[in-house]
Amino acid sequence: MGRILETVRRFLESDDWPVSTMEGRTVVKTGFEGKNGQFTCYAQERKEQEQFVFYSIFPVRTPEDKMSEVAEFITRANYGMIIGNFELDYGDGEIRYKTSVDVEDSDFNQPLARHMIYANVLTMDKYFPGLMRVLYAGINPVSAIEEVEGAEE
Repeated sequence: MGRILETVRRFLESDDWPVSTMEGRTVVKTGFEGKNGQFTCYAQERKEQEQFVFYSIFPVRTPEDKMSEVAEFITRANYGMIIGNFELDYGDGEIRYKTSVDVEDSDFNQPLARHMIYANVLTMDKYFPGLMRVLYAGINPVSAIEEVEGAEE
């Protein structure tokens, strides 16, 4: 485990997150239970590039017949995002939220890890109800985004 993942592991353990390592990989697995949903999360160290990537995985795969609606929802959600972005895998329907930072020649510390991780999971949790409504309630992506982002005001 490199310096980045070791820092992440220490932060997660100190913040009472479940932590497991994935043998032979530069990845730590954890989970988050938010107000709206539960997510499996992965912290990845790209050792050569000195980059930290954190993913939260939406717990439901997108069915083929909902790909275009989910893609529109994600595109609308991503517009204006500063830290992180949603991704949709057209191959298997996986939806995830990614935050990342390049720490080459700089200090990667627990406060930065905390910021990157919480920015991630809180965003996934915020948009969770909108994604669920697009997938299961037949709500169009525009209305779902308005509901999610309108709740901020």
